[in-house]
Amino acid sequence: MNVNEITEAEMPVVASLEMEDKKTYEADYEVKAAEPVHALTSGEEEVAQHDLQLKQGEVEDLEAKIDAFSLQRATTVTEHLIEMHRYDHNFPRAALDRMEEFINDPDVLANPDKHVELIREVKLECILSLENSPYLEVRANVDPTDDPTMPCFTVRVWIIGSIFCAAGSFIDTLFGYRNPPVYVSANVGQLLAYPAGKFLQKVLPDWRFKLFGREHSLNPGKFNQKEHMLITIMCSVSFSAPYTNYIVPAQAMPVFFNEKFAFNRGYQYLNTLGTNFVGYGLAGLTRKFLVYPSVAIWPATLNTLGLIKAFHTETNEPVKGPFGRIYRASREKAFLILFAAMFCYYFFPGFIFQALSVFSWITWIAPNNPDLDTVTGFFGGLGLNPWPTFDWNNLTVWLNPLTIPTFAIMNQFIGILLGALMTLAVYYSNAWNTGYLPINGNSAYDNTGNPYNVSAILDSNNQFQDSLYQQYSQAWLSAGYIMSYIWYFALYSATFTFVIIFQGRNLVVGARSMIRAAKKRLGRTVADEGDVDELSEDIHYRLMKQNYKEVPEWQYLIVLLISMVIGMVGVGIYPTNTSPVVLIFGIIMPLIVIIPCGLIQAITGMPVPLNVLAEFIGGALVQGNANGLMYFKTYGYIAVYQALYFANDLKLAHYIKIPPRHTFYAQLWATLIYCMVSASIFNFAMGFPDACTPDAAFRFTCPNQRTFFTAAIFWGTLSPKRLFGPDKRYNLMLLGFPLGFLLVIVYWLLVKKFPRSERLRQMHPVMIAAGPSTWGSPYNMSYFIGNVYITWLSFQYVRKHYLAFWAKYNYVLAAAFPAGIAISAVVIFFALEIPGGGLAIDWWGNNVVALGCEGNGGCPRLTTLPDAGYFGGAPGTFT
Repeated sequence: MNVNEITEAEMPVVASLEMEDKKTYEADYEVKAAEPVHALTSGEEEVAQHDLQLKQGEVEDLEAKIDAFSLQRATTVTEHLIEMHRYDHNFPRAALDRMEEFINDPDVLANPDKHVELIREVKLECILSLENSPYLEVRANVDPTDDPTMPCFTVRVWIIGSIFCAAGSFIDTLFGYRNPPVYVSANVGQLLAYPAGKFLQKVLPDWRFKLFGREHSLNPGKFNQKEHMLITIMCSVSFSAPYTNYIVPAQAMPVFFNEKFAFNRGYQYLNTLGTNFVGYGLAGLTRKFLVYPSVAIWPATLNTLGLIKAFHTETNEPVKGPFGRIYRASREKAFLILFAAMFCYYFFPGFIFQALSVFSWITWIAPNNPDLDTVTGFFGGLGLNPWPTFDWNNLTVWLNPLTIPTFAIMNQFIGILLGALMTLAVYYSNAWNTGYLPINGNSAYDNTGNPYNVSAILDSNNQFQDSLYQQYSQAWLSAGYIMSYIWYFALYSATFTFVIIFQGRNLVVGARSMIRAAKKRLGRTVADEGDVDELSEDIHYRLMKQNYKEVPEWQYLIVLLISMVIGMVGVGIYPTNTSPVVLIFGIIMPLIVIIPCGLIQAITGMPVPLNVLAEFIGGALVQGNANGLMYFKTYGYIAVYQALYFANDLKLAHYIKIPPRHTFYAQLWATLIYCMVSASIFNFAMGFPDACTPDAAFRFTCPNQRTFFTAAIFWGTLSPKRLFGPDKRYNLMLLGFPLGFLLVIVYWLLVKKFPRSERLRQMHPVMIAAGPSTWGSPYNMSYFIGNVYITWLSFQYVRKHYLAFWAKYNYVLAAAFPAGIAISAVVIFFALEIPGGGLAIDWWGNNVVALGCEGNGGCPRLTTLPDAGYFGGAPGTFT
C-alpha cells in the first residue's frame, strides 16, 4: 500500500488537519510523487537510529516507505506530533528536537536538498507514529498487526480462567487474615496458564458445537496469545482480596466493633458485589482518555506483555549484548532460565538467610544507638543506606524498575531525599512532640508514646465519648507520618494542576471524542472532522476499530448503576447506622479524580493513592461515624483503584487485539467468581480459634484488618476536624495543598523560560511530590534506593549501548523475577512454614534483623517524659 494514500484505517487525522489548514495546504494533499531522498551514510543512519530509538530491522522497514511519503504530508503530521508530545516525558527528546527544527526552519521546505538527513529522520518518525508506536517500550512487546481469525474467548479460557479465579480468590482472601499475609499475584496465574493451556490443547477433542448462532470448538488448535492474555486479565481481576475483607472483620469481630450483622451472608455478598463491580462502570467511561490514546502506554504492565511475547513469539533473532557477545536464547528460554534462577535464589533472602532481605548492615555496628537507627534503620528509621537489600521482592515493593521510566523513578528519588531532610528537621526539633516517638512509625500514639488505644475512647456501643477522650489522650503522629500527609496533600493538588496545564490537550481530545460518539449514538449528523485525535489513538486502536465491535458506554453505565443499587441496599437494610446516600457522595469523588489520576498512572506507571484524600473528605462528611467513613472510603478510594486496574487490563487487551466485548464479558465473569468465592470465606476465616487476636491459630492475627479498624476510628470517630481544624495542632499540614500547586506552577514557568532544557524536561513535579508521600513505616528509602541503580543500568546503560538486546530481554527479565519469587514464596509458605507448626532456621543470619532498635520498630530520641508524665496538653483540655 502506498503510504501517501490517506485511508480510513491509517490516517483519518489528515482530513481534520487539512480542514484546519485548508487555506495554506489545500493543494498539498493530492497524491503525488514525493521528493526523492538519497541514501544516508552509515554514520548518518546510526544518528537517525539513536535519535528515533530504532532497531536495525525497524529502520529498513520504514525506509522502504520514505520516498512515497510527501514532504507536505510530513509537515502536517509533524505539526500534530509536536503538539501531542511537547510535554511527553516518554517521547524521545532528540526526535522532538529534530521535528521542531524541521518545522521552524523555513529553508527546509524551500531547499529540501540541503536538509536530506533531517527530512529523512522526520519522515521516519512520522511513518513510525502512523504505522506503529513512537515508544520503543511498546514496540519491544507489541506487534502492530492483528489476526481477527485467531480464537480468543474459547472453552479453554472459560475452564482455565474460572478455575484460576476461584483458586486465586480463595488463597488471597483467606491468607489476607494472616501475619504475614500470603498473596498469589496475577503473575503466577499468567505463568501457570501457559502449561495449562498447552495441556488442554493436547487432551481436549475437537468437538464442535453451535452457540448463539456461531460455531465453537472444544479445541480450536494451538493455544495462542489472545487466549493467554484473556486468562491473565481474569487472574488480574481476581487474584487479590476484596476491600470487604477489611470492612467485614472490622465490623464483626469482638476485638473490633463487634457488630453481629456483619456475619450475615446477605450483607457480605451484597457489599462485596457492590464494591467490586462499581469500578467497571468508571473504567468504561475512561477509555477515550486512558486506553485509546497512544501516550497512555501504561509502563507498569509492559512486563505482562513481555511474558506473553516470550511464550508466543515464533521468531528468534540473535542480538548483540554486553561483554561483546551475541545472545541467541529465545525469549521463552531466557524467561525459563531467569525464572528458575530467581525461584532458587529467593529461598535465601526469603527463608535461609533473611539478613539478605533486610540488609541493615549499618545498624549492626551499634544496634541500640537510636540516632544511627533513626537515620539508617530498615524497620525503625529512614533507611538512608546505600545498599539495603539483596532481595528483589523488597526492591520492587513500590515499582518494577525494569518497566517504570527512569524520569519517574529519579524524580521520586529527589522527593524522597527532600522528605528525609524535612523529616529529620521535624524530628530533631521535636516539632509536634515527635521526638518522643519513633521517627517513622505508622501508628497513632498517645501522650506517653505508646500506640493509641482507640477502645479507650469508645463506649459499650463503640461510639465516641468525649469524656473518655478527655481522660485518655489526644492522638499523636510520628515525624515520618506527618511528612507523608503533607506530601499526600501536595500530591493531590500537584496532580490536578499538572494535568490541567500539561495534559489539557489530552483532556480536550478525549472529551471531544466522547461528545461526537454520543451524538452519533443519538442519530445526529456529525461533521466529518477527520477525528483529530486519531493519530493519538494509535495503530492498535485503529486495528481494533477495523475488526471488532466496541462495548458502548451505556453498558458500562448500567454496570455502574446496578452495582451502586446493590451497594446501597447492602448498607440500607442492615443496622449500619449509615445512610445509603453516603455511597452517592463517595462515588462523586471518583468521577472527579479518576481522569487526572489515571493520566498520571498511564504515562508514568505510578499510581496516585487516594486513600488519604478519601479518609480526609469522608471523615469530614460523616464525623463521628466510623461505618460511614468505611463506606465512603470504599467507594471513594477503591472505586478509583479498581477502575484504573480495569482500565489497565483494557489496555492490555488493546495491545494484544482482544475483541473488547470478550474482554468485557471475561472481566465481569471473573469478578463474579471473585466476589462469590471471597464473600463465602469471610465467616470461615473469622471462625478460626482466637481469630484477630495475638493468640490466633495459624497466625490469623488480622494485621491489615486491625490497621483498617484503627483508621476508621482515627478518621471516622475522631474526624479530621480534631486534627486539622482551625487552631488544631496539625492544621499546618494543610499547607501541603498550596505546596503542590506552587511546585507545578514554578515548574511551568521554568519550562516556559527554558523550553529546550533537557534537565527540565526530565523533571516531573507530581513524581517529586509522590516520593515523600510514601514515608511511614514500614516504607522508607531502603525500599527505593535499589530502583535507582537498576533503572540506570537498564534504561541508561544497556538500552543506550545494546538497544536490540534491551528490547528483547528487558521485559522478559521484568516478568521472570516476580514470577520466580511468587512461586518460591508459595512453596516456602506451604512446604516449610505451615507443616508441623512451622519450620524456622535459628541462626545469626535470620536473627540479626531483629536486634536492638530494629527489632522494636525504632527507638524514640527522647526517652524521658516531662515531669507531668505525658507530653502535650493536660487531660480535660483536649480539643
